[in-house]
Amino acid sequence: MQEAEKGTLAGERARPIFQIFMPMHPSTLALIRAAITEDVGPGDVTSEFFIPADSRSRAQIVAREPGIVAGMEVVETVFREIDAQIEVQKLLTDGQPFEPQGILLEARGSTRSLLTAERTALNFLQRLCGVATQARRYVEAVKPHPVEVWDTRKTTPGWRLLEKAAVKCGGGINHRMGLYDHAMVKDNHHAANPSLQALQANIRRLRAERPGVRVQLEAASLQQVRDFLPLEGVDMLLLDNMGVAQLREAVQMVNGKLWLEASGGITLDTIHDVAATGVNAISVGALTHSARALDLALDLLSES
Repeated sequence: MQEAEKGTLAGERARPIFQIFMPMHPSTLALIRAAITEDVGPGDVTSEFFIPADSRSRAQIVAREPGIVAGMEVVETVFREIDAQIEVQKLLTDGQPFEPQGILLEARGSTRSLLTAERTALNFLQRLCGVATQARRYVEAVKPHPVEVWDTRKTTPGWRLLEKAAVKCGGGINHRMGLYDHAMVKDNHHAANPSLQALQANIRRLRAERPGVRVQLEAASLQQVRDFLPLEGVDMLLLDNMGVAQLREAVQMVNGKLWLEASGGITLDTIHDVAATGVNAISVGALTHSARALDLALDLLSES
């Protein structure tokens, strides 16, 4: 990997987590507003007919299980979109751990507004804390090996920025955000255009026209690793669905010339053995596509 690109990537990874959420990206704000519209529609009939208009309350978002915080700015935005007069106090920040009965956030204001915001706020927070917690489990599982845990593009449609930010809250690293910022030549690309000469020519063309884009090739066998090593302009290889012995051999073969990413069916039970092979990174789709929403609740209290 070229030194300039290393610096850029390191700078992205060092960026404080809150900057990913704020200032709020227009697509995230649109998602929040769509979620509110989906749930509230023309109005919250339960609160309108069963809660006095002048009632005021204090609400706490409380954990029912341990986890890692992610998405606090999003939740605050939900409350403010429902009612700009709601006062929100975040008691924890993104990336912090919490235990059962831990209070993540307090909000004060109209009881009607608090109850109207409840489900949308929890839907975002439960999901994002679940992703952050899942990421933290995988990050802890690779220790003490100096390997990065990467996410993938296997995200909920429309939620990619939020879920990838939550991965960072858990200590994971964002791989490419989309098809536009990182070239990854995978098995189907190889199948459609299998010539190594054409592959080299295309890498050179990409380097000339898009010099800031990293280039990665997927290798499904050790023979492909051998074939790809002489190519110029490659930053990293993705070692796809290789066993531990094959990964070790690939690491020895490459000998530090390229970054190596292991991927494919890696679980919490197997990731430590994969980390011990000497690869630089391990990508795990389960960080996002299989994260479970955490058990969080909103408790309504009398205003004091």
